[in-house]
Amino acid sequence: MTNYPTKKLGEVIEINYGKGLPKDSHVDSGKYFAYGSNGPVYRTNESLTNSEIIVIGRKGTAGALYFISEPCWPIDTTFFAKPKNGASLKFIYYLLQTKRLPRLAIVTGVPGINRTTLANINIQLPPLEIQKQIVERLDKIVEAQKLNDDLIQKSDELFQSLLHKELNPTGKDWGTKKLGEVIEISYGKGLSRDSRVDSGKYFAYGSNGPVYRTNESLTNGEIIVIGRKGTAGALYFISDPCWPIDTTFFAKPKNDVSLKFVYYLLQTKGLPRLAIVTGVPGINRTTLANVNVQLPPINTQKQIAAKLSTVQDYKTQLLAQKSKLKELFNSVLSKSFSGQ
Repeated sequence: MTNYPTKKLGEVIEINYGKGLPKDSHVDSGKYFAYGSNGPVYRTNESLTNSEIIVIGRKGTAGALYFISEPCWPIDTTFFAKPKNGASLKFIYYLLQTKRLPRLAIVTGVPGINRTTLANINIQLPPLEIQKQIVERLDKIVEAQKLNDDLIQKSDELFQSLLHKELNPTGKDWGTKKLGEVIEISYGKGLSRDSRVDSGKYFAYGSNGPVYRTNESLTNGEIIVIGRKGTAGALYFISDPCWPIDTTFFAKPKNDVSLKFVYYLLQTKGLPRLAIVTGVPGINRTTLANVNVQLPPINTQKQIAAKLSTVQDYKTQLLAQKSKLKELFNSVLSKSFSGQ
């Protein structure tokens, strides 16, 4: 890139201020989106732009970037940019992602970017043909990311559909028991600070999931960690040794029950509603143990758990793919704008 001419950003794109819209222009069924520094904020039937633009966060989430190819209305917390001669607007959009625009914000009451500061950013501009090649390369990864995100959403929808279908006891000859008859509910325990080890073998779990690592384990078999305080009712199925801390319960199975089935069943019980709201929301163990649960025979429990786990495992693969695609995009972005 250093072999290409250096220009000011304001020579390459036309930087305009977004404009406010009166409240009576906010229409739920409007044809267009109004964009703020956090993305789309509401719909409207009015459009300020009719061609491709870059929306740039000016106030609030200063430096946020959105490439918009449809008519829209950038509001007064944003800039919007149009291309000048010799520049691909999509190329500039990707290029600006390497410029760390949020660092340009002047921090007063509300962080904001000055238009002159933005216009004076130095950029290296290769020939238009090379710009298009870089855009094509990055667009292909973005398209793969969108496809992967769509599959994640569909796997979520499939899981929720199966969850409520398979665990609906209506018309089925399932017995009813109290949760405390099915699982053994224990209190998590606190760990001293010197037990927290960055390179520890095990995770300590709180009501928000893993919180730190440790070399000590409180459990050695499959358990369900249940948020007791804070994020009350949160659920985590753990199959490795771990240490549930004192903001949680942890549950082990009793006779003739699939713990994985109970984990899925509890997702239909709305456990956060059991929380007593004081300073910190919390669930009482007796209240939890008295929740009614409907249980099919053990073989049916295992079959249902296996079916639901298959969908969850697929989602886990998609989430890993999402992480790899993000790494790939960041790598290609960096290399593209360093001349590789």
